[in-house]
Amino acid sequence: MGVLLQAFYRQGDKGVQCPADGDQGAEWWWDHLAKQGHALRQAGFTAVWLPPVWKGNSGIHSVGYDSFDDYDLGSRDQKGTVPTRYGTREQLARCVAMLRANCLDVYVDLVEHHRNGGSGHEGKTFRYVDADGKPGGGRFPKNPSNFHGGDIQRDPKVLQDLSFGSVLAPVNGKPHAYVFGGLLASADWMTRALDIQGFRVDFVKGMSTDFVWPLLNHGALKGKFVVGEFFDGDVALVHDWVANPSGMRGRASAFDFPLRGFLCEMCNNAGSFDMSRLDHPGLANIDPRHAVTFVENHDTDSEHGPIRRNKPQAYAYLLTSEGYPCVYFRDYSEDRGCYGLKPIIDNLIWIHEKLADGPTQRRWHDHDVFAYERLGGPHLLVGLNNNGLAPHAITVDTGFASNVILHDYTGHGVDVRTDGYGRATIIIPRNEGGLGYVCYSRAGIGGGFVGEGHSVSQDYEGAQDLDIKPADAQFVQVGRVWAAQGKPIRGSLRYDTCSWTDETSLVLELSDPGGAPAGRRIYTMTTAQGEAIEATAAATGWYTFRIRSVNPPPTNPKPGYNLTVTYQAPQEMARNGRCSTAG
Repeated sequence: MGVLLQAFYRQGDKGVQCPADGDQGAEWWWDHLAKQGHALRQAGFTAVWLPPVWKGNSGIHSVGYDSFDDYDLGSRDQKGTVPTRYGTREQLARCVAMLRANCLDVYVDLVEHHRNGGSGHEGKTFRYVDADGKPGGGRFPKNPSNFHGGDIQRDPKVLQDLSFGSVLAPVNGKPHAYVFGGLLASADWMTRALDIQGFRVDFVKGMSTDFVWPLLNHGALKGKFVVGEFFDGDVALVHDWVANPSGMRGRASAFDFPLRGFLCEMCNNAGSFDMSRLDHPGLANIDPRHAVTFVENHDTDSEHGPIRRNKPQAYAYLLTSEGYPCVYFRDYSEDRGCYGLKPIIDNLIWIHEKLADGPTQRRWHDHDVFAYERLGGPHLLVGLNNNGLAPHAITVDTGFASNVILHDYTGHGVDVRTDGYGRATIIIPRNEGGLGYVCYSRAGIGGGFVGEGHSVSQDYEGAQDLDIKPADAQFVQVGRVWAAQGKPIRGSLRYDTCSWTDETSLVLELSDPGGAPAGRRIYTMTTAQGEAIEATAAATGWYTFRIRSVNPPPTNPKPGYNLTVTYQAPQEMARNGRCSTAG
């Protein structure tokens, strides 16, 4: 199923590094991730989970879960800042494009339960700036009748009623379907604007599945990967949310909080934890296809009891077991303030991607040791020893047949040979620093992780109530894309021809990083919708699209449009290049 990276973290209430904190060594997070994309793919990651991308109420300090404006990705001057804590919309789009160029899927964190930062009674009136920065003209304004409270009853099928802000009422809000439709439309817009492959949905226990299921099957979200944060240790409740035929109907996966509870106990109570309890626990036991397994995340690391010791052993289990494993950035990264487990986790990711496949067969379990075999692919025999004082030798049946040389791909054990009955005797080292594990498979397996990369198709919608201006008599900038040398750039335009005459037209221009013309096209009433301007990038850098209107009618003086730009970013930044902000 691949390996997912949660590509952000929290330190208490503080988010990732940010130049706005006054740290001269800090980069904007979207740039920081873009630069790491190539190394992440070389390590074996297949997907990256980004934090919430919308502007938050706390502005530059927001980690994203206090979402304010559904159409501000770091492009409007609101809450005291244009960029979010992570950077501008332009930097975000480039980050996504560079991750995709490295064959990484990109998931975004969706916060659909609440909004923060409103005004008026109980802070439930929300107004946003328009494309010119004027207050009150932004899309999807909200009023008190759009939120729970007063005469607005709680939506059905809400399993946990916690308030993290003004709680949206997509099912029972007034007017009917306004919030429901508005949330679907904004999520679809964001997905198209960035070209996203999947989502993590925040606090699903607080939202009705009568809303969440249609959301995840709407527009550009349809068919994409989804994992819900059903924060509960009861595996039956988590599985019911995933599989209930009148609820999510198997549309989404869920984080395996029940399994994470076992792993936390195993690591924090090494020596006293009964390892036999690892025999098929959690959601991964009941429904591995819908289980996203994890060791730590931004909540457990900062609020709900982090794993304090022996964490490598938890990752050894995670990355050799069934389910879709998610690695936490702060555990993985060697950045300042992180835990630096990259060398250990890189080895386990390789094992996951090259060796771990198929169903699981238990091979040994007692108080100190649990051993199991993955029966698919080349087969993988894993042994975990939770005793920090002594190694353990065990002899187990295997599926490797007789007289097969087995190699421990962690480097913790020596090569062994199965006997005439296919049994193997392995020695699992003592659990010093969480390294009490071995991973055996057939000797001689190798290989790395390569890929040609993917292009992106990102939408730039010009409208007065959005963040990009509609067409005007003077050229307005639609957007810039960071394209790789030698790769094609294609801008497909759809536009509003309401009340146009034969003299009305739009002029679309594309310029190269040096400002020289790279393409130009005129669109009239008779031009087919979706016709494109095309060019080949002569050098890696920013390519700029601009648009203007000619002789628009009085009833449509600033025509709206949607420009879909398809391009491929480079896999890496130039050696002497920098990730710049919008300018």
